Order: sequence, then structure tokens, then C-alpha cells
Amino acid sequence: MKTKRQNEIIEIISTADIETQEELAAALRERGYQVTQATVSRDIRELRLIKVTAKSGGYKYAKPVRHEVAVSERLTRILADSLIHVEAAANLVVVKTLSGSANVAAEALDNLGWAEIIGTIAGDNTIFIATKNGDDAESIASRVRSMTEN
Repeated sequence: MKTKRQNEIIEIISTADIETQEELAAALRERGYQVTQATVSRDIRELRLIKVTAKSGGYKYAKPVRHEVAVSERLTRILADSLIHVEAAANLVVVKTLSGSANVAAEALDNLGWAEIIGTIAGDNTIFIATKNGDDAESIASRVRSMTEN
């Protein structure tokens, strides 16, 4: 339940300018979650949300900029080094990695911030990448394959 609620929080702050914990709690309640201010406060801390300037001039909650550049580069290198096979199928991309590498490789893919990627699911040696359509899946598959060429 906590993970689902925290994913909902990310969705809410991605689509609306939420300035206070009370506004976030109200948005969660509108989506059927029974939360207290303490729960919302804990979720904000665990998600490491930050306040940034909104277009309106006020402030809003946002996800922090992902890992430092060095960490992102290391994750990308691990992804490239662990790739075995990449194939697009409809709106999915299936990525085969060395055994035990899929979770780190999926984290690297998530950190790339490619707009075509809706989400990733990783097992031990396989990653499923969901995209909006087949064209996006082909594009992502091609981009992932090209990582091994560098």
C-alpha cells in the first residue's frame, strides 16, 4: 500500500503544482487514500521530495534531480556492459542482461529520463520496458542497442 501511495504522490506532483503537505493529503484523499499529515510528511521525506519554484512564482513539490552525474554514468556503463539482447515487441522492449544485472540496468534506464519510457520492470536477467506505442519501442530498442557500441 505504501509503495502504491508513494507512486501516486509522484504522479500527483508530476501533474499538479502541490505547494503544501495539506494540498498533497487532499489530493491523495480525492484518489481514495486515507492519509494523515504525518503519513504525507513521512512519504515526502522517504521520497526525498524537494520544493522548487513553480511557473506561478510560488513553490511546489518535485522529485529531486536523480543521482549525481558520476553515478548515472556508472549505471549507464553497467547497463552497456551487461546487455546481451534487446528486442522490441509491440509497445514493449525486452532487454536480456547478464544474470543478476537487470535491476541495476533498469535503474540506469530509469535515470536516463527518456520520455518514450513509461516504466520498467526488472527480474534477475530480464527487463521489460513499457512504451506508449510500437514506434517508441523500436526507437528505445535501437537506442539501448547503440549503448553497446560506445
